Amino acid sequence: MSKRSSRASPPARFLLPALLVLVLGGCQTTSLEDVTGALGGKSEAASKPDAKPDMDGLRERYRAKPSDPNVALEYGKALRDTGQRAQAVAVLEQAVLGHPSNKALLAGYGRALADSGNFQQAFDVLSRAHTPEDPDWHILSAQGAALDQLGRNEEAQQYYATALKIVPDEPSVLSNLGLSYMLQNNLPRAEETLRRAHERNPAAPRVRANLALVLGLEGKQAEAETVAKGDLSPAEAAAKVTALRQLLAKKQQQRADK
Repeated sequence: MSKRSSRASPPARFLLPALLVLVLGGCQTTSLEDVTGALGGKSEAASKPDAKPDMDGLRERYRAKPSDPNVALEYGKALRDTGQRAQAVAVLEQAVLGHPSNKALLAGYGRALADSGNFQQAFDVLSRAHTPEDPDWHILSAQGAALDQLGRNEEAQQYYATALKIVPDEPSVLSNLGLSYMLQNNLPRAEETLRRAHERNPAAPRVRANLALVLGLEGKQAEAETVAKGDLSPAEAAAKVTALRQLLAKKQQQRADK
């Protein structure tokens, strides 16, 4: 696959920051995987207050065995889950230096780099986390997400296509592919792809938010709001609809200013 660089398209420049508004709503973190769901390693439960990791216990374990790759990986993931991005990068970078061929560590380090906005470095590290002979669809999708953040949408779509050969119709990959089409301003294809993702996992909040976003961008406001509400509580549904309306209004204003 080609790794040539290209400039981000105009839609990508204003939509990537705006995605945070809709997809995250009132969440506390704003990592790449929160935007796309691509990078994996964090379950829906992990974002709930009662599912936070035991940071004190993990910190002590790491201090006792800093060279243990499994401990470093678990601690680094917990740091990511709690929004401590710089610390996660530092812990996992040190671990990778000691275990440069450990695929799990490389994958975790790549995700931490992406969380911190180091997308090119994240892509390069993730490329070392698996091989063409033994591809990992999670990592392929994560690499695609990093490329999308770099504005390299066509290359990103190649990675999603490869991931989908391994796991056909996987909703998280389809969702990221749909966002990639959206960043190219190919809204009909984005809608088609995101509808497939939503049909296969209608309960996934990120998939639902991404579909609502594209529908709203196409002017299908009523359907977008219905999708955004999903099975949320009335208060949560109202918050999502408000975020959707604000995002669409912002996009219209940006178009008018161009």
